[in-house]
Amino acid sequence: MLIRRTTTTARAARAASLAVTAVAAALALALTGCEADGGDKAGDKAKDSGPSVIAPGKPGEAAKKLTAEEAAKAKDDDSPNAADFSYVRMMIQHHRQALVMTALAPDRAKSSKVKRLAERISAGQKPEIEAMKGWLQTNGGTDGGTGSGTDGGTEGGTAGHEGGHDHGSMPGMATQKQLDQLRAASGAEFDKLFLKLMITHHSGAISMATDVLAKGNNVKVEEMADDVIAQQSAEIRRMQQLG
Repeated sequence: MLIRRTTTTARAARAASLAVTAVAAALALALTGCEADGGDKAGDKAKDSGPSVIAPGKPGEAAKKLTAEEAAKAKDDDSPNAADFSYVRMMIQHHRQALVMTALAPDRAKSSKVKRLAERISAGQKPEIEAMKGWLQTNGGTDGGTGSGTDGGTEGGTAGHEGGHDHGSMPGMATQKQLDQLRAASGAEFDKLFLKLMITHHSGAISMATDVLAKGNNVKVEEMADDVIAQQSAEIRRMQQLG
């Protein structure tokens, strides 16, 4: 009888222990599920929001903190701004004056290297002018002039303005007096003056291109500005060697 009671007691204790273990396991499972669910929700929330991005503001404006989604939308928007239009209009005029200068080289230059350089500059800038005019047409703008006069302005060289900008606001532009001196020169004198004026002219174009890279917003304008910097930097080095 004692043995039976002892066995019964042992069975009861074992059952109670199993019950406690089962309850503990169920509680642990429930807590784990809550943590996982909470963790998933937190992860989903973090995934949805994504990392924040610091976007530099426009000149004079503070930087902004954007979500990944907002930054993606902002990146896709490459609508031309005022800096883009201003750059393209001025660069068309800038290039036109370079063509006026290079057109003098075949008859006035002494050095065959200077003549070839002038030809190369002309061959590079003519299609760039057409590309910029095409960009303006596509984006609803005008180049402010239809021809290339003696000063690189509008037809006949009588206009000194381009889209509200005169030549004085464009770095590197030769003055009318300097152009007259270039026309009057010949031989070695022409070569020396041509190289001097064209180096200054190219340096001004690079300055303008660098400026629009900082202030513009359009990808195509950025590509054109990069091309100007690369090509004219190489030509400056060549002209410095010839000088």
